[in-house]
Amino acid sequence: MFTSNLSRRAVLAGTAAAAALTALPVGQAQAHAAEAAGSSYRWRNVVIGGTGFVTGVLFHPSVRGLAYARTDIGGAYRWDDRAAAWVPLTDHLGWDDWNLLGVEAMAVDPAHPNRVYLALGTYAQSWAGNGAVLRSDDRGATWARTDLTVKLGGNEDGRGTGERLLVDPRDSDTLWLGTRHDGLLKSTDRGATWATATGFPGTPSASGQGVTLLVAAGRTLYAGWGDSDGSAANLFRTADGTKWEAVPGQPSGAAAKVPIRAAYDRFTRELYVTYANAPGPNGQSDGSVHKLCTANGKWADVTPVKPGGTTSDGSADTFGYGGVAVDARRPGTLVVSTNNRWAAVDTVFRSTDGGRHWTSLKDSAVLDVSETLYLKWGADAPKFGWWIQALALDPYDSRHVVYGTGATLYGTRDLKHWAPQIRGMEETSVRQLISPPAGQAHLISGSGDIGVMYHERLTASPSRGMATNPVFGSATGLAQAARKPAYVVRSGWGDHGNGACSNDGGQTWAPFEAQPSLAKDAPGPIAVNADGSVLLWVFVHWDGTKYPAYRSADNGATWTEISSFPKGATPVADPADPTRFHAYDTDTGTLYVSTDSGLSFTQGATGLPSGDSQFELVAAPGRSGDLWLSVKGNGLYRSTDGGLSFDKVDGCWASYTLGFGKAADGADYPAIYMVGSTETITAVYRSDDEAKTWVRINDDQHQWGWTGEVVTGDPRVYGRVYLATNGRGIQYGEPV
Repeated sequence: MFTSNLSRRAVLAGTAAAAALTALPVGQAQAHAAEAAGSSYRWRNVVIGGTGFVTGVLFHPSVRGLAYARTDIGGAYRWDDRAAAWVPLTDHLGWDDWNLLGVEAMAVDPAHPNRVYLALGTYAQSWAGNGAVLRSDDRGATWARTDLTVKLGGNEDGRGTGERLLVDPRDSDTLWLGTRHDGLLKSTDRGATWATATGFPGTPSASGQGVTLLVAAGRTLYAGWGDSDGSAANLFRTADGTKWEAVPGQPSGAAAKVPIRAAYDRFTRELYVTYANAPGPNGQSDGSVHKLCTANGKWADVTPVKPGGTTSDGSADTFGYGGVAVDARRPGTLVVSTNNRWAAVDTVFRSTDGGRHWTSLKDSAVLDVSETLYLKWGADAPKFGWWIQALALDPYDSRHVVYGTGATLYGTRDLKHWAPQIRGMEETSVRQLISPPAGQAHLISGSGDIGVMYHERLTASPSRGMATNPVFGSATGLAQAARKPAYVVRSGWGDHGNGACSNDGGQTWAPFEAQPSLAKDAPGPIAVNADGSVLLWVFVHWDGTKYPAYRSADNGATWTEISSFPKGATPVADPADPTRFHAYDTDTGTLYVSTDSGLSFTQGATGLPSGDSQFELVAAPGRSGDLWLSVKGNGLYRSTDGGLSFDKVDGCWASYTLGFGKAADGADYPAIYMVGSTETITAVYRSDDEAKTWVRINDDQHQWGWTGEVVTGDPRVYGRVYLATNGRGIQYGEPV
């Protein structure tokens, strides 16, 4: 994304359910818990436009205008050609299935246009749940599900390779699935059950890439293997689905170490394969493109540009190759992409003569990002792309090419003019949300990779793009002065400063005049007191190391360490009294209180739940000393004496995040919104009576995996709620 040191979203501690090879209809297990949703809500995305790594795009070969896309943490989508927008297909996956929002691979059946398959699983680590396969007969409108006994890695290294899932061209009932650590799997009942494929020569490894791609060349299947050392075979084939062999004459060496993607030209009977010396998207410094004539077994090196040269400024031009797609209408016409080419910037090459000559489409490209201005990343113009591993060519339009980047999906209809083809697709990992009580914007957000945004409209990407001066990669803190809403502060990972303030509600920004030395390497949460006169800034390194907090009473010109503040705790300002701050030390289960504008902190309530940094303290708006504490499975606690004591709230089994919005008509307390459990299901709830009763406001088709980061209501619109997701952007709901 913005910085070259890209960390793709915070890893969540938890496990997905299920481990058996049995088929379960999606949704039936939770249908009883919906209770007709209690209150009918309409849910939509706050529009940003893309914002995440599109790892694969797949046009259906026999249906004009039908395409699918996959992302690394935000699920899968189907292209609606009439609406010119993407339709999310996996929002029904709930809290316990958070690990299934990463899509490892997808497949369509050329002979049955309504069939689509997804292989799901975000992480292949021991702490993550097993993967699953979804199969649909209606283009993803409904799904049947099979839980696997193996793990998949849609957000691991190598997530841009593939596809690792394939419908056998000889038999639509037979599917193949390449895994990272468990070899090649095969299903003979359309994905309902799976078993290890016999005869495949790759040896599984607990830490390897395994099968990187599956592709059909006529009736022959080819599989790429990602664990070769560059000298051993890494491309295998089978003509009968039983006997596999290494493809003779295949290239070797560092530039052909890992097969990334492959595409078959049925007219010329040539298979094109892109290679790199690492799976990517990071870490590639060498690569190549080769083609195999399947009629005579001859290989040819058709690499457009050899990596390893020098750019005009003297930088090393290192990169690998990523995507490849062939023209279904014109023999010998294809496109390939570079990947991880930071010095010269990645490009898409096009050839019309089977790879003998190439044209870089970047060189003549005109990019229009007027609908998604954040893609300029604070610069005068956008980049052509980075992390280009997803690349597709419309089988019904030779000039319609799309490619994915770390933030969007670009498309062209004339090979020159490009624009994001991204409507409906939102993949942001959201960290902070503020709904101001006044001003043009009803929402300000802070996210991973794309910093802070001012949403003057919910239905269009912010007209200012991401906040600049400075630009952040990921935001770590966002706060607004409760009694002076024009004053907003933010913190995060930036190249030219790590903290900034705004005096116009978040529209424009200025960096702090100074910052503690810790800020560059450990920017953490930031808070501002009710009248905007005092800032508290906490510092936490990415590895979890906690440091002392600092205080500024001159808008960030000078900073002083607060020795009595609990290291790593998130400061919470009292919304009514400028002299009061609170902080919850999750290590010890102690609530700390300041009554001198953050100069010093003393212990309040003790013996509270401890041991989890995601426990969350929130102050009720407009009231002094009214605190709410979400402690996950320990439930919900409340203090009305400024944190000196807490009482557990009845009827709340679990609380993960909590926020407030405009009170219901006739109510004298703000509406409370919570992600938690009041019985057996984790969902989004609203209470209009100070948490005495709750009503579920999402439904089984709108769950979005893990949603435990932040939720807040709108202080100006009763019933409207904004919900942060870890991969499906910002969702907002309104009563209907």
